[in-house]
Amino acid sequence: MTADVNDLVQRGVFNPGPYLQRHLDGDWGDLCDDDRRQNDAALKSGEDRLFSSYQVTSDLKIWIITEWDRSVTTLLLPSEY
Repeated sequence: MTADVNDLVQRGVFNPGPYLQRHLDGDWGDLCDDDRRQNDAALKSGEDRLFSSYQVTSDLKIWIITEWDRSVTTLLLPSEY
């Protein structure tokens, strides 16, 4: 996770566990149908990244990105992209 997300975790504002589990389960969160289909195709082919977006509160959105080669998964704020 990025430093900003880690700060939210340390302050007790955000618990990443449920959102990471949703991402691992293929629940891509708040994405349009096209982005969901792209993730589903990437999951099968292993040739593209996986992207999830979760509106945690009205003021907090978290993105989770797993790289195309599945080597790294990062939790970040949209402003950090």
